[in-house]
Amino acid sequence: MKLSTRGKYGLYAMYYLALHAGEGPQPLQDISTMGIPKLYLEQILGNLRRAGLVNTVRGQQGGYQLAGKPEDITLLDVMDAVEGPIELSECTSAENNCERSATCPVRWVWQRISRTINDELEKIHLSDMLAPTCESEE
Repeated sequence: MKLSTRGKYGLYAMYYLALHAGEGPQPLQDISTMGIPKLYLEQILGNLRRAGLVNTVRGQQGGYQLAGKPEDITLLDVMDAVEGPIELSECTSAENNCERSATCPVRWVWQRISRTINDELEKIHLSDMLAPTCESEE
């Protein structure tokens, strides 16, 4: 299982905006220096704006900026905005998605793993990514 480019690019964009928090709106061109194609970046920033994580400022000095403080925005917020809810199987959210979900012997496993991933993403804030050295558990 791999994270999609949409999720990766969403995190890169939010990292860039967190890095420049308090400096005013950041132009799309500058954010794209994180290696994100501009057209794709516009779509992702649109999702982040609709989720209330990013504000846009129009005009010559316009651009994008965080709608909140980096310490208040979790990676779960970002992933939900750009990817939607993270679930390892479609049966984890609603029993009616699968005729076997009520008796499925592995459904609880997918639910537990999905919940664990989401819990971990909720513990990490954008501000944590700004630390000089990122935590590694390898």
